[in-house]
Parts: sequence; structure tokens; C-alpha cells
Amino acid sequence: MSISAFIAYLEHEKKYSSHTLVAYRNDIEIFQNFCVEHFDQKDIENISYTYIRSWIVSMVNSNISNRSINRKISSLKSFYNFLLKTKQIKYNPLQKHKALKVAKEVNIPFTTDEINEVIKKFQNNKDFETVRNKLMVELFYSTGMRRAELIDLKISDIDISKGIVKVLGKRNKERYIPLLNSINVTVQEYLLLRSKLKTEVDNLFITKKGKKLYPTLVYRVINEYFSKVSSKVKKSPHMIRHSFATHLLNEGADLNSVKELLGHSSLASTQVYTHNSLKTIKQMYNRAHPRSNKNNQ
Repeated sequence: MSISAFIAYLEHEKKYSSHTLVAYRNDIEIFQNFCVEHFDQKDIENISYTYIRSWIVSMVNSNISNRSINRKISSLKSFYNFLLKTKQIKYNPLQKHKALKVAKEVNIPFTTDEINEVIKKFQNNKDFETVRNKLMVELFYSTGMRRAELIDLKISDIDISKGIVKVLGKRNKERYIPLLNSINVTVQEYLLLRSKLKTEVDNLFITKKGKKLYPTLVYRVINEYFSKVSSKVKKSPHMIRHSFATHLLNEGADLNSVKELLGHSSLASTQVYTHNSLKTIKQMYNRAHPRSNKNNQ
């Protein structure tokens, strides 16, 4: 009962997305199953940190990454904070818990050449799936939207006449992102092909069977096309979003503007992308500063 009440709280009070709600529920239920299996303890509302520590050790021994473990523990901590807030418990067993150390990931964005090469691969075929996939890549790169945001786009969210797209982000926050003129052509081409399919959904992107797209399909499409042009380890929708932000900053875009385009709630989330543009910033600095080596030769 408490788990369902917690999920309802996240949905209605915190306005979390359906994907986030599923992740929270899964994390908590996995811990509950662990307690039942190892301690014959189904009631996880009032437990000691000892149970949680055993779960952490079990996950480490199962070679689950520290990053994934931290995420699961974060879900559990939020659950206990909710129980504390609603006075169902008097103490959060995770109150003094310290997250496991995680090595900083170095995410290398795609180059503009790599992205252009992928877009070129769509030129020869004009069937529904090819045009759809092209529009997906173009929207990811020109707007920086998240995978879940792209999947949830409705046809009515795109306004070709005004050149904008409305995106529903995390916690149901709406934001408007400009569209490049070149994308409007692809949008019109895609909508014409889409209109010939039988479908009952109003989502912009659908399968050839008229169903709403699902996350693994979007990932598979992006990974397949970028594997043809890039040797980078990560080839995902998130890496296109990463490239979008990095390239804008490299070209001198204002950090606050990029923050708004990405739908970040704080500037700290956006600042991670400044590390990737540091080389460009240094080059600009050396060209412009009066006392740089170039100007003192």
C-alpha cells in the first residue's frame, strides 16, 4: 500500500513522467523481493540500514555498476523520505548513507561531420520508415530533446507556420523550441506518408503498423545509423542531445539559452557541457586576448 501511495505522490504531486514512475516502482519492489528472499521480511517500511547494506553488497557482488546502485538507493531514499513526511516512520534508515564513488564519464559528442553523414544516408530512400528516421535524427539534433520527449510528441505540437515545436519535459514542464527551415520540409514529407497509414494514435512518430514508438526502437534506429559513420562507444539519442548542447556552446551560444532549450531546471545540469567546449574556448581566448602568444609574436 505504501509503495502505491508513494508512486501516486510522485505522479500527482511531483509530476514525474511515466518512465520515471516505472523506474522508482521497480527499484523499490526489487529491494522488497530481496528482503523477502533473504530475510523473510515483506514489510520494508520499518527496517534497519543493515537490510539495505546487505542489498548493496549483493548488487556489488552481482557486478551491478556503482552508478546503477546509487540510482536504486536514491529511489529507496525518496521512498523513506515520503514515509517520514507522511509520519509512517520516525527515521529514514538511509539518512546517513553515503553514495558509492562513481568514475566520471567522458561523453564524446558526435562531430558535425558525423551527423551530416548520417543525414545524407537518408537521401536516396523515400519510404515511410526512412523519412521517419530522418526526421527523428533531425529533430534530436536541432532541438536537443530527450528520447521520451520525442516519443510523446503529438502532431499538434509542431507548428510549421511559426517554426516551433512544443515539448513536454520532465515534471510536465512545457517549453518551445525553434525549428530550422530545413526540418519543415522533412516534417511535411513525413506527415504526408503518415497520413496514408491506418492509426488511432495522435503521436507524431508511429511505427509502420500505426502504433506509438517505443524507447528500444528509437535507440535501435539511432544506434544503427550512427554505427555506420562513428566509432564512438556510445551511439544513443542522448549522445545527439549531448552533441546539440556542445555544438551550440562551441559556436558561442549563451549557457542560459542552452539551459532553456534543454529543459534543465538548474544551470548546474547544463554546465557539464562546457567541459567539452573548453578546447574551443581556449582557441577563441588565444585568438582574442591582447596578451596571448599569437598577439605577442
